[in-house]
Amino acid sequence: MRWLVTGAGGMLGRDLVAALAEAGEPEVRAATRAELDITDPSAVRQAVVDVDLVINAAAWTDVDGAEAAEEAATAVNGEAVRVLAEAAGKRLISVSTDYVFDGTATAPIPEDTPHAPLNAYGRGKAVGETAVLAAGGYVVRTAWLYGEHGPNFVRTMLRLAADRETLDVVDDQRGSPTWSLALARQLVALGRAASAGRAEPGAYHGTAAGSTTWFGLARAAFEEAGLDPARIRPTTSDRFVRPARRPAYSVLGHDRWAGTGVEPLSDWRPMLSAAMPSLGG
Repeated sequence: MRWLVTGAGGMLGRDLVAALAEAGEPEVRAATRAELDITDPSAVRQAVVDVDLVINAAAWTDVDGAEAAEEAATAVNGEAVRVLAEAAGKRLISVSTDYVFDGTATAPIPEDTPHAPLNAYGRGKAVGETAVLAAGGYVVRTAWLYGEHGPNFVRTMLRLAADRETLDVVDDQRGSPTWSLALARQLVALGRAASAGRAEPGAYHGTAAGSTTWFGLARAAFEEAGLDPARIRPTTSDRFVRPARRPAYSVLGHDRWAGTGVEPLSDWRPMLSAAMPSLGG
């Protein structure tokens, strides 16, 4: 197959390129933002003409920044994705987020749950999702992503460990920490399953199994790095007021993978262990 990866310079994009190489896929166009600006409709339409599958990892990722620049954020996460969806249709897999939900659930959130975003970032992502699903494409929502190639919570905790004796981390937000390389491999598997007719278009959830809080994740990262987890102290979200509201509950359900031949991702804790050598831990 001929693959196109947008946002190939980002944390997930770089892992997607690695995962495709690992899977033995020889025809991959890895388009960084400099090589393909997805907000340029004519460039997007031209880019997708000769490919069999597009994985869109390009995104505005500054959640707090989107509050002050919602139009600009939605241009990338919503309107540009709409153009991609119109051009690629069922050939498109677009990566989305738990932020399209409001975080009031108390059990893993099903894939068909209606959108209820709390912030500008989530609203823009919901616009993109709606367009992809209407065009017969695939949406894969992820959450709490960390990896080798970009700034993320786990790397931040390990960096701060060198400078601070203790760290206060919120213990009232729950989610499923997910390694970007594991997600990349799953996206490649979904692309193959879609091409083979085993995976119906629609929304899927690409997060690790199980759940924890940011406090629990920080303690686990310290344990993996051989640091004293007691240096991590629990606190509440009201101690860290940010421009964008965060969902309190971001645990996603994975029922849609049944019958696709693609296994849901493994539990977050052994996944973190596998990821640590690439994170400097």
